[in-house]
Amino acid sequence: MIEPSVLSNSGNCNKFVFPFDELIIFEKIKLQRMTTKKIRVAVLFGGKSVEHDISLKSAHNVVENIDKDKFEVTLIGIDRNGGWHLNADTQSISRSRSLAIINGETDHNLVELDNNDHKYPIDVVFPVLHGTDGEDGSIQGLLRASNLPFVGSGVLGSAVSMNKIISKKLLLAAGIPVANFIACTFSEKDHLIYDEVVKKLGSPFIVKPANLGSSVGISKVSDETQFQEALQTSFNFDQEAIIEEFIIGRELECAVMGDENPVASAPGEIIIKGDYEFYDFEAKYVDPDAVEIKIPADANPAQVDEMKQYCVAAFKALCCNDFARVDLFFTDEGKIFINEINTIPGFTNSSMFPLLWENEGISYTELITQLIEMALKRFHKRARAETKFISGLNREV
Repeated sequence: MIEPSVLSNSGNCNKFVFPFDELIIFEKIKLQRMTTKKIRVAVLFGGKSVEHDISLKSAHNVVENIDKDKFEVTLIGIDRNGGWHLNADTQSISRSRSLAIINGETDHNLVELDNNDHKYPIDVVFPVLHGTDGEDGSIQGLLRASNLPFVGSGVLGSAVSMNKIISKKLLLAAGIPVANFIACTFSEKDHLIYDEVVKKLGSPFIVKPANLGSSVGISKVSDETQFQEALQTSFNFDQEAIIEEFIIGRELECAVMGDENPVASAPGEIIIKGDYEFYDFEAKYVDPDAVEIKIPADANPAQVDEMKQYCVAAFKALCCNDFARVDLFFTDEGKIFINEINTIPGFTNSSMFPLLWENEGISYTELITQLIEMALKRFHKRARAETKFISGLNREV
């Protein structure tokens, strides 16, 4: 077993105390333009992703539950072509009033393209984007280059967590158990031999896109015909595929939050019902009777502590910030396998991340507040680093 840092939230969940309280107790002058005004939050949602519609549902819940006494919300919808729009609600993406970021501005960060005089100042961005171009470091790079604070993991943490191949390699290097796997690019797919895959991974096994979420493009494979179909499905969505050992065990999830001293919630369990062979897209988002969510999951205190330690260790190993949901398998033999990390977990009514923290006594509204405050704290800490270097080549500051 690895030796991740000991967490202080083990034991009685009813007495849950965040060890990173000091991270959210800081000068309000750094958080607000004036003490009499609210923090201006841009909620960013939609995106060029197959998870576009899930993002709309998540954003709706964030906006519904955000503390309106503390935060002034601007809605920015990204359409399926990547265009940014000032939105009136989170039910759909408006195609009018297009927006653009003004790089280098310190107060008026967004401008309406049809009316350059109409600018929208924001203090922090809350990306509620899932999947491609939203959770993979792309948006995070744009926001960082624009000098805008944002909630969630940065470029590195987002990118490596999104790529299931890279993340598993990093987790293995950190001594964190994962399922056996084979990586494959589109150009390599014709060289894969079914019998050799079975020899390494056993049968059945799972085929999935390397850079996608919400169980899109995932197939369970038991014969060679299914294998070829699964590869085709996976490569319809991505240039890389990952082929994984099928772990027989319970599907559990922990929520992790924090930066220097992250903590994990007690695990919740996804109990699949009906004819579903695994937790696919239909079971997650379409069929209301497909699964039962049990929070907290049935496990003894020692098992819960071990799961939480692995989840925090995984969060750190992948350089995550602020928050994430860590998915894991727990076998009848008591073995734990980390499946994947979601750096922008869902915020829908059935999403585990807010439900897990609610079980710990953290309301939806307080959860959003803490995430925004952590993001601002991290941004101001980062701002202390010098970006200019005076030398004989350039003596100007």
